[in-house]
Amino acid sequence: MNDYKDWLQAELQETLDEDIELEMEDAALSAEIRRIYRSHHPDQMDRKLYFRELLRLQSELIRLQDWVSHNNERVVVLFEGRDSAGKGGAIKRITQRLNPRVARVVALPAPSDREKTQWYFQRYVPHLPAGGEIVLFDRSWYNRAGVERVMGFATEDQVEQFFQDVPEFERMLVRSGIRLVKYWFSITDEEQQMRFQMRIHDPMKQWKLSPMDLQSRVRWEAYTKAKEDMFERTNIPEAPWYIVPGNDKKRARLNCIDHLLGLIPYGDVDHEQITLPDRVFNPDYERDAVPRELYVPQKY
Repeated sequence: MNDYKDWLQAELQETLDEDIELEMEDAALSAEIRRIYRSHHPDQMDRKLYFRELLRLQSELIRLQDWVSHNNERVVVLFEGRDSAGKGGAIKRITQRLNPRVARVVALPAPSDREKTQWYFQRYVPHLPAGGEIVLFDRSWYNRAGVERVMGFATEDQVEQFFQDVPEFERMLVRSGIRLVKYWFSITDEEQQMRFQMRIHDPMKQWKLSPMDLQSRVRWEAYTKAKEDMFERTNIPEAPWYIVPGNDKKRARLNCIDHLLGLIPYGDVDHEQITLPDRVFNPDYERDAVPRELYVPQKY
Protein backbone atom coordinates (compact mmCIF):
# COMPACT_ATOMS: atom_id res chain seq x y z
CA MET A 1 0.00 0.00 0.00
CA ASN A 2 2.84 2.37 0.85
CA ASP A 3 4.46 1.64 -2.52
CA TYR A 4 1.18 2.58 -4.22
CA LYS A 5 0.99 5.87 -2.30
CA ASP A 6 4.59 6.67 -3.18
CA TRP A 7 3.88 5.97 -6.85
CA LEU A 8 0.72 8.12 -6.79
CA GLN A 9 2.60 10.95 -5.13
CA ALA A 10 5.29 10.72 -7.81
CA GLU A 11 2.66 10.86 -10.56
CA LEU A 12 1.04 13.94 -9.02
CA GLN A 13 4.44 15.61 -8.75
CA GLU A 14 5.06 14.81 -12.42
CA THR A 15 1.77 16.50 -13.29
CA LEU A 16 2.78 19.64 -11.43
CA ASP A 17 6.22 19.57 -13.05
CA GLU A 18 4.55 19.64 -16.48
CA ASP A 19 2.68 22.79 -15.49
CA ILE A 20 5.81 24.45 -14.14
CA GLU A 21 7.72 23.52 -17.30
CA LEU A 22 5.09 25.24 -19.42
CA GLU A 23 5.13 28.32 -17.23
CA MET A 24 8.92 28.75 -17.19
CA GLU A 25 8.84 30.32 -20.63
CA ASP A 26 11.13 33.16 -19.61
CA ALA A 27 13.87 30.85 -18.34
CA ALA A 28 16.23 31.85 -21.16
CA LEU A 29 15.64 35.56 -20.74
CA SER A 30 18.24 37.83 -19.28
CA ALA A 31 17.69 39.18 -15.78
CA GLU A 32 17.28 42.65 -17.27
CA ILE A 33 14.45 41.60 -19.61
CA ARG A 34 12.70 39.79 -16.75
CA ARG A 35 13.04 42.89 -14.58
CA ILE A 36 11.53 45.11 -17.27
CA TYR A 37 8.66 42.70 -17.89
CA ARG A 38 7.80 42.42 -14.21
CA SER A 39 7.95 46.19 -13.79
CA HIS A 40 5.25 46.41 -16.47
CA HIS A 41 3.16 43.70 -14.75
CA PRO A 42 3.22 44.54 -11.03
CA ASP A 43 -0.15 42.91 -10.33
CA GLN A 44 0.75 39.39 -11.47
CA MET A 45 -1.43 36.54 -10.28
CA ASP A 46 -0.11 34.45 -7.41
CA ARG A 47 1.49 31.34 -8.94
CA LYS A 48 0.00 28.89 -6.43
CA LEU A 49 -3.47 30.27 -7.03
CA TYR A 50 -2.91 30.13 -10.79
CA PHE A 51 -1.77 26.49 -10.74
CA ARG A 52 -4.63 25.48 -8.45
CA GLU A 53 -7.23 27.12 -10.68
CA LEU A 54 -5.61 25.80 -13.86
CA LEU A 55 -5.69 22.21 -12.59
CA ARG A 56 -9.30 22.62 -11.48
CA LEU A 57 -10.37 23.99 -14.85
CA GLN A 58 -8.41 21.32 -16.71
CA SER A 59 -10.22 18.63 -14.75
CA GLU A 60 -13.48 20.23 -15.91
CA LEU A 61 -12.20 20.18 -19.49
CA ILE A 62 -11.75 16.41 -19.13
CA ARG A 63 -15.40 16.16 -18.06
CA LEU A 64 -16.34 18.27 -21.08
CA GLN A 65 -14.29 15.99 -23.33
CA ASP A 66 -16.06 12.89 -21.99
CA TRP A 67 -19.45 14.51 -22.53
CA VAL A 68 -18.59 15.57 -26.08
CA SER A 69 -17.32 12.09 -26.92
CA HIS A 70 -20.22 10.27 -25.28
CA ASN A 71 -22.91 12.42 -26.92
CA ASN A 72 -21.28 12.73 -30.35
CA GLU A 73 -21.21 16.51 -29.95
CA ARG A 74 -19.20 18.70 -32.33
CA VAL A 75 -17.38 21.75 -31.01
CA VAL A 76 -15.37 24.36 -32.92
CA VAL A 77 -13.44 27.09 -31.11
CA LEU A 78 -11.79 29.89 -33.07
CA PHE A 79 -8.83 31.74 -31.55
CA GLU A 80 -8.13 35.09 -33.16
CA GLY A 81 -6.26 38.18 -32.05
CA ARG A 82 -3.17 40.25 -32.64
CA ASP A 83 0.24 38.61 -32.91
CA SER A 84 1.60 37.62 -29.47
CA ALA A 85 -1.80 38.16 -27.82
CA GLY A 86 -1.68 34.75 -26.09
CA LYS A 87 -3.78 32.54 -28.37
CA GLY A 88 -1.21 29.75 -28.48
CA GLY A 89 -0.68 29.75 -24.72
CA ALA A 90 -4.41 29.42 -24.08
CA ILE A 91 -4.71 26.60 -26.62
CA LYS A 92 -1.81 24.74 -24.97
CA ARG A 93 -3.47 24.85 -21.56
CA ILE A 94 -6.82 23.73 -22.97
CA THR A 95 -5.40 20.71 -24.78
CA GLN A 96 -2.63 19.83 -22.31
CA ARG A 97 -4.55 17.01 -20.58
CA LEU A 98 -7.09 16.14 -23.26
CA ASN A 99 -7.15 13.15 -25.58
CA PRO A 100 -5.63 14.26 -28.93
CA ARG A 101 -8.08 11.91 -30.67
CA VAL A 102 -10.93 14.03 -29.28
CA ALA A 103 -9.45 17.54 -29.10
CA ARG A 104 -7.15 18.66 -31.89
CA VAL A 105 -5.59 21.92 -33.00
CA VAL A 106 -5.73 23.25 -36.57
CA ALA A 107 -3.11 25.83 -37.54
CA LEU A 108 -3.07 26.09 -41.30
CA PRO A 109 -0.16 27.58 -43.27
CA ALA A 110 -0.59 30.21 -45.97
CA PRO A 111 -2.82 28.93 -48.78
CA SER A 112 -1.15 27.19 -51.72
CA ASP A 113 -1.55 28.41 -55.29
CA ARG A 114 -4.18 25.71 -55.81
CA GLU A 115 -6.08 26.66 -52.66
CA LYS A 116 -6.14 30.29 -53.76
CA THR A 117 -8.33 29.25 -56.71
CA GLN A 118 -10.86 27.41 -54.48
CA TRP A 119 -13.92 28.66 -52.66
CA TYR A 120 -12.41 30.60 -49.79
CA PHE A 121 -13.84 28.39 -47.01
CA GLN A 122 -13.01 25.14 -48.80
CA ARG A 123 -9.66 24.48 -47.13
CA TYR A 124 -11.17 24.87 -43.67
CA VAL A 125 -14.10 22.49 -44.18
CA PRO A 126 -12.07 19.21 -44.07
CA HIS A 127 -10.87 20.15 -40.59
CA LEU A 128 -14.35 20.56 -39.10
CA PRO A 129 -15.18 18.01 -36.40
CA ALA A 130 -16.98 14.74 -36.71
CA GLY A 131 -19.20 13.53 -33.87
CA GLY A 132 -17.37 13.40 -30.56
CA GLU A 133 -14.63 15.86 -31.54
CA ILE A 134 -13.42 19.30 -30.44
CA VAL A 135 -11.45 21.36 -32.95
CA LEU A 136 -9.52 24.46 -31.93
CA PHE A 137 -8.49 26.75 -34.80
CA ASP A 138 -5.30 28.70 -34.10
CA ARG A 139 -6.35 31.42 -36.52
CA SER A 140 -9.15 30.62 -38.91
CA TRP A 141 -11.13 31.83 -41.89
CA TYR A 142 -10.94 35.29 -40.30
CA ASN A 143 -7.46 35.63 -41.80
CA ARG A 144 -9.26 37.26 -44.71
CA ALA A 145 -10.68 39.99 -42.51
CA GLY A 146 -7.34 40.57 -40.79
CA VAL A 147 -3.89 39.80 -42.13
CA GLU A 148 -4.96 39.23 -45.74
CA ARG A 149 -6.79 42.53 -45.83
CA VAL A 150 -4.18 44.59 -44.03
CA MET A 151 -1.20 43.12 -45.89
CA GLY A 152 -2.87 43.34 -49.29
CA PHE A 153 -3.12 39.58 -49.89
CA ALA A 154 -6.84 39.98 -50.65
CA THR A 155 -8.58 42.63 -52.73
CA GLU A 156 -11.31 44.79 -51.27
CA ASP A 157 -13.80 42.92 -53.46
CA GLN A 158 -12.65 39.62 -51.94
CA VAL A 159 -12.91 41.05 -48.44
CA GLU A 160 -16.41 42.34 -49.14
CA GLN A 161 -17.42 38.93 -50.50
CA PHE A 162 -16.06 37.35 -47.33
CA PHE A 163 -18.12 39.66 -45.12
CA GLN A 164 -21.23 38.76 -47.09
CA ASP A 165 -20.53 35.02 -46.97
CA VAL A 166 -19.17 34.38 -43.48
CA PRO A 167 -22.37 35.01 -41.48
CA GLU A 168 -24.29 32.50 -43.59
CA PHE A 169 -21.37 30.04 -43.53
CA GLU A 170 -21.33 30.14 -39.74
CA ARG A 171 -25.11 29.88 -39.54
CA MET A 172 -24.85 26.74 -41.69
CA LEU A 173 -22.34 25.27 -39.24
CA VAL A 174 -24.57 26.04 -36.27
CA ARG A 175 -27.69 24.68 -38.01
CA SER A 176 -25.79 21.46 -38.70
CA GLY A 177 -25.30 21.00 -34.95
CA ILE A 178 -21.79 22.39 -34.49
CA ARG A 179 -21.22 24.45 -31.35
CA LEU A 180 -19.21 27.40 -32.66
CA VAL A 181 -17.30 29.68 -30.27
CA LYS A 182 -15.20 32.68 -31.41
CA TYR A 183 -12.56 34.28 -29.18
CA TRP A 184 -10.57 37.45 -29.83
CA PHE A 185 -7.50 37.88 -27.61
CA SER A 186 -6.91 41.60 -27.05
CA ILE A 187 -3.70 43.28 -25.91
CA THR A 188 -2.53 46.88 -25.84
CA ASP A 189 0.00 48.46 -28.16
CA GLU A 190 2.52 48.68 -25.32
CA GLU A 191 2.04 45.05 -24.32
CA GLN A 192 2.59 43.78 -27.85
CA GLN A 193 5.77 45.84 -28.13
CA MET A 194 7.03 44.36 -24.85
CA ARG A 195 6.27 40.79 -25.97
CA PHE A 196 7.96 41.29 -29.33
CA GLN A 197 11.05 42.62 -27.56
CA MET A 198 11.06 39.53 -25.35
CA ARG A 199 10.87 37.29 -28.40
CA ILE A 200 13.77 39.09 -30.02
CA HIS A 201 15.95 38.45 -26.95
CA ASP A 202 14.70 34.94 -26.13
CA PRO A 203 16.38 32.21 -28.26
CA MET A 204 13.55 29.82 -27.42
CA LYS A 205 10.92 32.17 -28.81
CA GLN A 206 12.61 33.81 -31.77
CA TRP A 207 10.96 31.30 -34.11
CA LYS A 208 7.62 32.87 -33.19
CA LEU A 209 8.64 36.24 -34.64
CA SER A 210 8.02 36.29 -38.40
CA PRO A 211 8.42 39.15 -40.89
CA MET A 212 4.62 39.35 -40.89
CA ASP A 213 4.66 39.91 -37.13
CA LEU A 214 7.07 42.80 -37.53
CA GLN A 215 4.80 44.33 -40.15
CA SER A 216 1.88 44.07 -37.74
CA ARG A 217 3.72 46.53 -35.47
CA VAL A 218 4.06 49.01 -38.31
CA ARG A 219 0.40 48.59 -39.30
CA TRP A 220 -1.13 48.59 -35.81
CA GLU A 221 -3.78 51.17 -36.71
CA ALA A 222 -4.76 49.37 -39.92
CA TYR A 223 -5.24 46.16 -37.91
CA THR A 224 -7.38 48.07 -35.42
CA LYS A 225 -9.66 49.33 -38.20
CA ALA A 226 -9.86 45.84 -39.72
CA LYS A 227 -10.75 44.35 -36.33
CA GLU A 228 -13.50 46.92 -35.77
CA ASP A 229 -15.00 46.21 -39.20
CA MET A 230 -14.82 42.48 -38.51
CA PHE A 231 -16.69 42.77 -35.21
CA GLU A 232 -19.34 44.99 -36.74
CA ARG A 233 -20.08 42.69 -39.66
CA THR A 234 -19.56 39.20 -38.20
CA ASN A 235 -20.86 39.43 -34.62
CA ILE A 236 -24.04 37.47 -35.21
CA PRO A 237 -26.43 36.02 -32.59
CA GLU A 238 -25.74 32.46 -33.75
CA ALA A 239 -21.96 32.93 -33.36
CA PRO A 240 -21.03 36.02 -31.33
CA TRP A 241 -17.52 37.21 -30.63
CA TYR A 242 -16.06 37.00 -27.12
CA ILE A 243 -13.16 39.31 -26.29
CA VAL A 244 -10.48 38.04 -23.88
CA PRO A 245 -8.37 40.83 -22.30
CA GLY A 246 -4.88 39.37 -22.71
CA ASN A 247 -2.35 41.72 -21.10
CA ASP A 248 -2.16 39.32 -18.14
CA LYS A 249 -1.44 35.92 -19.71
CA LYS A 250 -2.37 33.81 -16.72
CA ARG A 251 -5.68 35.51 -16.06
CA ALA A 252 -6.48 35.45 -19.78
CA ARG A 253 -6.00 31.67 -19.93
CA LEU A 254 -8.10 31.00 -16.86
CA ASN A 255 -10.86 33.39 -17.93
CA CYS A 256 -11.00 31.89 -21.40
CA ILE A 257 -11.22 28.29 -20.16
CA ASP A 258 -13.79 29.18 -17.52
CA HIS A 259 -15.92 31.02 -20.09
CA LEU A 260 -15.70 28.17 -22.60
CA LEU A 261 -16.85 25.68 -19.97
CA GLY A 262 -19.78 27.93 -19.13
CA LEU A 263 -20.98 28.02 -22.74
CA ILE A 264 -21.46 24.26 -23.10
CA PRO A 265 -24.03 22.35 -21.00
CA TYR A 266 -21.80 19.36 -20.31
CA GLY A 267 -22.34 16.93 -17.47
CA ASP A 268 -21.02 13.73 -15.96
CA VAL A 269 -20.86 10.59 -18.05
CA ASP A 270 -21.33 7.21 -16.42
CA HIS A 271 -18.34 4.93 -16.93
CA GLU A 272 -17.98 1.29 -16.10
CA GLN A 273 -15.69 0.72 -13.16
CA ILE A 274 -12.21 -0.12 -14.39
CA THR A 275 -10.56 -3.17 -12.88
CA LEU A 276 -7.00 -3.99 -13.79
CA PRO A 277 -6.87 -7.64 -14.91
CA ASP A 278 -4.22 -9.98 -13.54
CA ARG A 279 -1.24 -10.59 -15.74
CA VAL A 280 -1.06 -14.05 -17.22
CA PHE A 281 2.14 -15.93 -16.36
CA ASN A 282 3.18 -18.75 -18.67
CA PRO A 283 5.76 -21.17 -17.25
CA ASP A 284 7.56 -21.47 -20.61
CA TYR A 285 7.79 -17.69 -21.22
CA GLU A 286 11.30 -16.36 -21.76
CA ARG A 287 12.31 -12.84 -22.64
CA ASP A 288 15.04 -12.59 -25.25
CA ALA A 289 17.99 -10.33 -24.52
CA VAL A 290 17.90 -6.99 -26.34
CA PRO A 291 21.19 -5.74 -27.83
CA ARG A 292 22.52 -2.77 -25.87
CA GLU A 293 23.02 -0.71 -29.03
CA LEU A 294 19.24 -0.49 -29.43
CA TYR A 295 18.90 1.51 -26.24
CA VAL A 296 18.98 5.31 -26.10
CA PRO A 297 22.13 6.43 -24.23
CA GLN A 298 21.33 7.22 -20.59
CA LYS A 299 22.89 10.69 -20.33
CA TYR A 300 20.56 11.94 -17.59
